[in-house]
Amino acid sequence: MKYVTADLPPEAPGRPSSAIAVVKAFVRLFPAAFMALSGPAMMVPAYATEPAAIAGQNAAVMGMWLSEKHDGIFRIAPCGDSVCGTLIGLSYGPDEPMPRAKDGRSECNLVMLTDFRPLKDDPGRWEGKILDPDAGNLYHAQIWSPKPDTLKLRGYILVPVFGETQTWSRYHGTIGPECRMPANP
Repeated sequence: MKYVTADLPPEAPGRPSSAIAVVKAFVRLFPAAFMALSGPAMMVPAYATEPAAIAGQNAAVMGMWLSEKHDGIFRIAPCGDSVCGTLIGLSYGPDEPMPRAKDGRSECNLVMLTDFRPLKDDPGRWEGKILDPDAGNLYHAQIWSPKPDTLKLRGYILVPVFGETQTWSRYHGTIGPECRMPANP
C-alpha cells in the first residue's frame, strides 16, 4: 500500500470538497509515527466471518447515507461475504462534467468502501478499507451506528488512533440521473 504525505491533488476549482476529503487529511497525520509502529499495533483484528453474520449482524449500518459535508450519498450493503459502500449520489453543477477518479473512472457508482466485516470483539463495529479516488490510495476504515439514522466513519492509517471520524446521516431522498444529487439533500 502506498502512502502519500505531501503531494495531494488540490480540489478542482469551483467544486466542493469531495465526500472522501477526510481521507486526504489522514495522510497528513504524523507520518513519522507510522514508521515507528510495530508489535501489537500491527495485529490483525478478529472478524465474525460467517456469511450469516454479514447478512444479519447490525443492519443499522446498511442503507443510504449522506456524507458529513452533504456532497455525496453512499449505499452500504452486503457484497459477497462482506459489506461494501458505493458512491451513488454526487454534488456537481449542471454544467460540470461527472467527477472522475484518478484512474479516469466515473465516480458515479464507484465502490469506495470495501471488504467491511464485523469485529468480533466490538459488536456493531465493522472494519474494512476506504478508497481515496483522487489519489488512488486505500486506507483502513471502520463504520458503526451509535444511534438510529447516524453512521460514523473513521478512516485511518495502520491503527484507528491515527485517523479522523466523520458523521453521516441516513438519506431518504431521491437521486437524479448520472448520480446527480438534488440541490438541497
